[in-house]
Amino acid sequence: MKKIFIAATSQNEGKTTVALGLILNLREYFPKIGFIKPIGQRYLLEQGFQVDEDSVLIEKVCKFTLPLKDTNPIAVERGFTEKYIDTPDPKSITSQILDSYSRISKTSDLVIIEGTGHAGVGSVFDHSNAKVAKLLDAKVIIVSAGGVGRPIDEVALNKALFDAEGADVLGVIVNKIIKTKYDKISSLVGKGLMRLGFQELGSIPFNPLLSAPTIAQIAEEMKLSFLVSQDFKNNLVEKIIIAAMEPHDAFRYIGRNTLMITPGDREDIILAAIESCSIPDTSSYSIAGILLTGGIVPNRNIINLLGKVKIPLLISDQDTYSVASMMGSLHVKLRATDYEKIALVKEMVCKYVDINRIISSI
Repeated sequence: MKKIFIAATSQNEGKTTVALGLILNLREYFPKIGFIKPIGQRYLLEQGFQVDEDSVLIEKVCKFTLPLKDTNPIAVERGFTEKYIDTPDPKSITSQILDSYSRISKTSDLVIIEGTGHAGVGSVFDHSNAKVAKLLDAKVIIVSAGGVGRPIDEVALNKALFDAEGADVLGVIVNKIIKTKYDKISSLVGKGLMRLGFQELGSIPFNPLLSAPTIAQIAEEMKLSFLVSQDFKNNLVEKIIIAAMEPHDAFRYIGRNTLMITPGDREDIILAAIESCSIPDTSSYSIAGILLTGGIVPNRNIINLLGKVKIPLLISDQDTYSVASMMGSLHVKLRATDYEKIALVKEMVCKYVDINRIISSI
């Protein structure tokens, strides 16, 4: 049984994206691929079970027929860690992971295993990523964000934890490298990793589209209500501006797929946004949506006009500064309905990751 454990040097390095991209590309070589995220920290309620959101995503995108709960046997719910420290039971966690893995592996030629955070995450309940990788006897691929010194330092630190558990690190994928510095960084990091005995398996450039939220994601994460045009909630947001100045000044900053944040009483700006929809060429200039602040609802006629030009309108009771601050900390996760992004993930992993080397190494 071939198996790959996808780890990362920290959270939000693109671990799930890489795992999904590998599954979509490796299907050409392994018709029966299984997936498991042994321990998950951000869970949803699906089919009556608490299941990590990454497991739900991959199950839906890849149309797996695996028992959903087996793809995430341990969901770390609120109070889980405190309860474990008071009454530790490592055998129970081990048993649940092994039982689920056994059922998934029986019908798989290859199993992709996704870790949670860095190599040490889970140590508090005796199941760090390093320990789980060894438990399942899987070869490890470490994902790290782009840079020069940072990824090399962090990979070395994480590998030390995997080595301590006896887990075999296959290589490194460096992700989210700034495009303008891609050639320089990928070359230097490759040499730096080689000096330390690491195998570089890929260098993936940063693509802003993968980090662009949809209007629906913003509404869900920030618990906002739609006033109109909810049918266009899947509009991508590639730029965000605070439009609190005169309309002609605000529109100097609008780019493609822009979300405008503005106080609800600025009907002049809202009307200007409506007018902008009559511009023939919107390839570099378009309104993805408008987010009103202060809980102020505009005139009904204006809301109706927004519906006609198909601009989603959200509203928040918070002030403009608070809303902008919340937007700054918004974390975008890939969703099963993000078809354009999913196609891009497959394409980028195919182009920038050495799939053949991975296959030959496992």
